[in-house]
Parts: sequence; C-alpha cells; structure tokens
Amino acid sequence: MQFVKANGTETAFVQSGKGPPLILLHGAEADHAMFDAFAPLLAAHFTVIACDQRDSGKTRNPPDAYSLLDLADDAAGLIEGLGHGHAHVFGTSLGGAIAQALAARHPTKVDRLVLSSTFRVGANLLELNPTAIQAIAALRAELPASAPKIAAYFFPAAYLEAHPQVSAIFAGNSRDEAQKARRAGLMRHPVSVDLAAVTAPALVLAASEDRLIPPAHTLSLADAIAGARTHTIQGVGHVATIQDPAAVARPVIDFLLG
Repeated sequence: MQFVKANGTETAFVQSGKGPPLILLHGAEADHAMFDAFAPLLAAHFTVIACDQRDSGKTRNPPDAYSLLDLADDAAGLIEGLGHGHAHVFGTSLGGAIAQALAARHPTKVDRLVLSSTFRVGANLLELNPTAIQAIAALRAELPASAPKIAAYFFPAAYLEAHPQVSAIFAGNSRDEAQKARRAGLMRHPVSVDLAAVTAPALVLAASEDRLIPPAHTLSLADAIAGARTHTIQGVGHVATIQDPAAVARPVIDFLLG
C-alpha cells in the first residue's frame, strides 16, 4: 500500500490502472478491500485509487473524534497529495455520504460524482429504516454467531445461500474499541451539507434489493443535485460491489466516460 499525508492523517491507498483518476470511498465498516473485485473492472479506463478512511485498514490518524466533513477533507487532501487537481469520485454507503460532502465543500476537486446505495448527509438512519438498524444493533451483541443474520441485511438471500462465506465479513474486524467508538460517532453527530453546492455531473445508483438504505431514499438524492441522473441496479443488495461488481461497473464506466 501507499500513503498520502494530509490533515494530520496518513491515508493508505491501493492504486491500479491508468487514465483519469478515480477515487473509491468505502462503507462504514469496510476498508478498500471491498473494491478488490470492482477496481480491476475500472482499471482499463481509469487510474483507480481505493483508499482506507480514518480508523480503517492501514490508514493512520490521530486519536481525536472526527466528522464526515473531516473525511471529505481527507479525500480532498488525497487527490491533491497525489498531484491531481481533480478526480472522479465513487462513494458507496457511508462513502457516498463522504462523497457528497467532498463535492459540496471542494467542488473543483470533483470531475464526476457517483453515489451508490447511500443516504443524504444529515439523514437519521434510524428514522430511515428503524427495523433494520435496530435489528443489526441487537445482533452485534451476539457476534460472531449472528454474522449470517447481519449479512442478510446487506446481501439478498439467494446470494448468501450460494456464497455463505461472505457472512464472515460481518463476524468482526480489526478495529480496536477506540476506533470503533470514533466510527460510531460519525452517525451520532450528523452534519449538514448543501447539495445545491454540488456542481459536478452526478449519477445516483440504487440497489433494488437494498434492505439497509431504502432505494427510494437513495434515488431522492438526485432531486437535490442539479442535473443528476439515476439508475437502479436490479437484483443486488446493499454491497453490490461485492455481490455483482460488473453490474455496478457498467453504468459507472458509461457515465464517467460521458
């Protein structure tokens, strides 16, 4: 892995391919590895940069609390630190919220923006989907035995039946208790972002079988971003870049290539 230092944080990233730079922003409990099958599909067209956020993967950051805005600033620092004036940005789930903040706070840094299976910055997830959020919170107390039940909120049942090994993703991670607390604090202290400030052409991707973030909520982001396009990927759940990376890559490549 390589590192870029900005905002007091050493952001770890993996880079592949060649062409215009494309930053990949992962979900809340993941790291860059969630793009291991997705990034190679993009690398023929783009210089793909899959990074680890604070308290994720190999990134090293101070022990202070931080917000989505700080993570957006980290992404801006990564783009600049790599010598790029601007880049395409793909964000999924929490990464999509970070991407919204990045595009609003640093509009000149974002060429084209893709928001996948995500929620509007400032949204209360408990209000958006109380059944799923409360159930997952309860199931966490029973890990690792409850990992397959948690996985059912992220992947369709048929996919889990054919690929039971993916449940291991939810059995635990390498974060210590302090890192987990800082990550959890991101959602306990929401921030607001003016999506009218987003000037980059945008594509909003929803997953038809998403049991975590209601697809209608994801698609509603396009109402707040001028000129945004929408696309629904059929048959996939919340973590589509793992379940069917090719189905995500096709509309992303078409959009980014214009």
